[in-house]
Amino acid sequence: MELKNKKDNEKSIFNSWIVNNRFSIFLLNTLLLFLTIFIFNKIAFLLTPVLTFVNAIMPAVILAGVQYYLMNPIVDCLEQKYRIPRIVTILALFMVVLIILILIVNTLLPVIEAQTKSLIDHWPSYWDSGQEALRHLLHDPRLDGIRSDLNDAVSNAQSILFNTGKASFNLFLENLFGAVNVISMLIVTLLTAPFILFFMLKDGKKINPYLTSFMPPRLQNVFSKLLHDINIAVSSYVRGQLIVAFWVGVMFAVGYTTIGLKYGLTLAILAACLNLIPYFGTLISLIPAIIIGILDSPVMLLKIFVVFFIEQLIEGRFISPLVMGSKMKMNPVTTILLLIGANSVAGLLGVIFAIPIYAGIKIIVVQVFDYYRKNSSLYK
Repeated sequence: MELKNKKDNEKSIFNSWIVNNRFSIFLLNTLLLFLTIFIFNKIAFLLTPVLTFVNAIMPAVILAGVQYYLMNPIVDCLEQKYRIPRIVTILALFMVVLIILILIVNTLLPVIEAQTKSLIDHWPSYWDSGQEALRHLLHDPRLDGIRSDLNDAVSNAQSILFNTGKASFNLFLENLFGAVNVISMLIVTLLTAPFILFFMLKDGKKINPYLTSFMPPRLQNVFSKLLHDINIAVSSYVRGQLIVAFWVGVMFAVGYTTIGLKYGLTLAILAACLNLIPYFGTLISLIPAIIIGILDSPVMLLKIFVVFFIEQLIEGRFISPLVMGSKMKMNPVTTILLLIGANSVAGLLGVIFAIPIYAGIKIIVVQVFDYYRKNSSLYK
């Protein structure tokens, strides 16, 4: 009898401390999670072919996905309101895009090519002018006290630039074969993306039900809503960023052309592309314009700042609130920290895709937590 009571006591202690203890169960689940990660890390070489395959198709899928988010609202609207078949609308949009590309190639591309060639041809004179201005600055009598420090700093800067240029040239020669691979990948992407886009526009509505069908019946509604919310968040961000970038390019093109800035169209296109980087993109695109303005005249530099101020005013007060609104619901501090971390992890691509990826992960975490809160005894 005493032995039986002792065993029952030990069993009750085991149940209370291990089996029925939420904290112990949490620690065991955490241990299993890290053990699973450790095992997958040890067999990561088995996933190398899969990662190679994903890296090969990802550029075409991303390009098609961006175009899908731009075209799909038009296809849906014409199908729902005017009963126009999706195939007809898709083919019509493809024709419109093709015509726009032909117009760009025949009109804007020669201008950009001429401006770029002119910039390359005149860059030595710009460099000489900058060196001459720097020499005049160093011989200013007001800088006698710090002239030696400035000369040392200039010498160090020239040495760093020379070494960096030499290293970059050597790296280019070493990776020439890689550059050929990049060009080949770009060509394949441009050729395959339209086909992926066509089927995404044609069968896009079937993706959510198809993926949801693999889930257990009691989770299908939750999973379907999760996919829907992620799609809405990502599509809003992608469309908003591209529309804002387009109007930023238009405003800079008009502004730079009005003030007579050299290479204004090229700099405006650069500003539109860099605007895809939140907060910092437009400031980065302003650097080459400032350099050209300094070498032109102080008046031109002032005009560039006026154009930048007007563009920021229109974008911040009208375009961004109208297009983007507050759909992402992200604190500016969170965005800046996210961009810094993404740049450290994945470089420029990480900066561009950090916010939509963060939005998708945030929606998943919120949905999972809501489901757990509704079904867990801890919140009853």
